[in-house]
Amino acid sequence: MDTAPLTATDISRLKWRCRRGLLENDLFVERFFRRYESTLSVRQVEGLQKLMDLADNDLLDLLLARKEPEGDLDQPEVRDVLAQLRQPG
Repeated sequence: MDTAPLTATDISRLKWRCRRGLLENDLFVERFFRRYESTLSVRQVEGLQKLMDLADNDLLDLLLARKEPEGDLDQPEVRDVLAQLRQPG
């Protein structure tokens, strides 16, 4: 199930869900989708959705490695997606 392909509708919904108020966050997310959209797994989607539940400034702190995931957010799927989001362009 971890490598189940997502439908075009799933991807479209996920992209809409990932739209952010801060341009900086959007740039990280857009780069992530350019790289991984065609190979996204359910596990990656779960990690990404947990990150998208954060406030914009909290997400930016994680993306810029000013902070690391803590508490409920400190999960393998979140850390994996965060590492992918942080990869330089």
